[in-house]
Amino acid sequence: MAVLLAFLCLIGVCNVFGNQRVYSDNITRILDRLLEGYDNRLRPGSGGTVTEVKTDIFVTSFGPVSDVEMEYTMDMFFRQMWVDERLKFEGPIEILRLNNRMVDKIWTPDTFFRNSKKSLAHNMTTPNKLFRIMQNGTVLYTMRLTIRAECPMKLMDFPMDGHACPLKFGSYAYTNREIIYTWRKGLQLSVDVPKESSSLLQYDLVGQTLSSETFKINTGHYSVQVVHFLLQRKLGYYLIQTYIPLIMVVVLSQVPFWINKESVPARTVAGVTTVLTMTTLSISARQSLPKVSYATAMDWFIAVCFAFVASALIEFAAVNYCATLEANRWKRRISRVSVPDTATQGSDDEATSPQSDSSDHTSGLKKRLNSLSHDGTYRAPIFLQQGSAVPPNMMLAGTSPIDKYARILFPMAFGVFNLVYWFIYLSKDNMEKAREID
Repeated sequence: MAVLLAFLCLIGVCNVFGNQRVYSDNITRILDRLLEGYDNRLRPGSGGTVTEVKTDIFVTSFGPVSDVEMEYTMDMFFRQMWVDERLKFEGPIEILRLNNRMVDKIWTPDTFFRNSKKSLAHNMTTPNKLFRIMQNGTVLYTMRLTIRAECPMKLMDFPMDGHACPLKFGSYAYTNREIIYTWRKGLQLSVDVPKESSSLLQYDLVGQTLSSETFKINTGHYSVQVVHFLLQRKLGYYLIQTYIPLIMVVVLSQVPFWINKESVPARTVAGVTTVLTMTTLSISARQSLPKVSYATAMDWFIAVCFAFVASALIEFAAVNYCATLEANRWKRRISRVSVPDTATQGSDDEATSPQSDSSDHTSGLKKRLNSLSHDGTYRAPIFLQQGSAVPPNMMLAGTSPIDKYARILFPMAFGVFNLVYWFIYLSKDNMEKAREID
């Protein structure tokens, strides 16, 4: 009994190996017959019908996107499918699954990416290519590629902007009378970008639009497939790094309105510091952008903030100038009051020394200032009433009417500007429209 079972197992094993050998021999004969008299220099239907190449894309990694270079990088599986009637076969299998060595022996489309700056076909550990032939002559050819393509950007709405980055591909040598490209799964499903494939820090990939167009040059008309990847910029980084610091600098520039006008060093230092800080922020905000010749939305915001900061410094200059004029008027009034008193002391003044003359003049000036403060026409500063030294400009004390108006007008104007600015840019559609092929 044991001998019989061993004999049956041996027969089964021999049958398996024999079937595998017959199967392999059949596949080899099919391949040899396919390549018999096959000329891979001629496209399918050469001299007759137009060859239709159906394409679709699976994106494995999208990003990064460079604003300075105006380009983006993506890694993808690029699939092409066409019918070559010369490759029809009959056999025990429906699909021949072959490696990349078979690719060089048959005709393949000369597809290239028109707006690519640099392309890379992955060859580790072997060329990443998938090649299959169906019984009816349909060929499926898949490659893994890394594409770095140009993405023209209009940055007028930066950083609330959106861009449509194109990817254009078609035949290099065959016109649309010989080869046409179509989307294999239609305009909605032919480009697949999973959420986990998008590795973008400054953008959100919100979708893609597909189209088939014709590229016209002096050598003919060429069929071109175009996909636009729609990118919407994320605003959070620029709010933290630029907008909020700018708003805080403008608010700080308005703090000196609440400082008395006699504090000239404090208000001057505050004004100059905010101006310099604004200049530094504006320079750093432009470092991550290309040197475009037009103003962006951020440039307008920076310009208005700079105008508010500079206006605050000019406002203090106006306050100081008006206070100086007022002090000069009071000095002239006091000098007119002191003239009669000086005339009555003619003989005594001649006998006194210059130092005693100066001290008497100063004490007399203090008495006159105190008398003016008692009759209600002028109230001298506290440090003058307490007998301290007379300042060079007495009218720089207290609150200026200009400061009182500035405390209300400047914050209101800046608040209105922010409401209008954010309403305009956040409510409008900033996404670029897909452009036609140039």
